[in-house]
Amino acid sequence: MRESLRAKIVAVCTDKITKKGDTVGLSFYAFFANKNDDPELLMEAAEWWIKTHRLDHFEKAVKIRDMVQAGL
Repeated sequence: MRESLRAKIVAVCTDKITKKGDTVGLSFYAFFANKNDDPELLMEAAEWWIKTHRLDHFEKAVKIRDMVQAGL
């Protein structure tokens, strides 16, 4: 996964956790605007989320942030 996407995921997860607490969940769509202006980046996130790690549609933001920071 490209570094810019990793940084965005960590920032979004941290923001959600700060605002809503450690139990907040999210999907990979949380890292993108409602319009599909970068389909390659969206597919990169989807592949990491669905194909590589077989995550559920919604996961805890803490889990995702920790996975990305660990380089998974």
